Amino acid sequence: MTHYTGSCHCGAVRYSAEADIQGVMECNCSHCSKKGFLLAFIPASDFTLETPDAPLSEYRFNKMHIAHKFCPTCGVEAFAHAKHPVTGVDTVALNVRCLKDVDISRFPVKQVDGASL
Repeated sequence: MTHYTGSCHCGAVRYSAEADIQGVMECNCSHCSKKGFLLAFIPASDFTLETPDAPLSEYRFNKMHIAHKFCPTCGVEAFAHAKHPVTGVDTVALNVRCLKDVDISRFPVKQVDGASL
């Protein structure tokens, strides 16, 4: 496992995570494709919001299963919360583009057809 830190653009929302990122997911749904997300999923127990008092905004759409959390100041969504669709485990989707000092080009990208779901 590797220790990562991440944040929104302005730094008001910061987090740390323990993860073994082997690849990232790129979804073509209307939300992910417009924002250019590259996502890695981890158990919520491996995620720590370092700024618990940060004023996070939340956006849900479609089936309302994913709580997209974003900074109301800079608008960046650094992570999202959901339940794993198979196991029901609390899960965090890390926006890998928001991780500090990470070369995202090293990760293989899995294309997901979220637009058809």
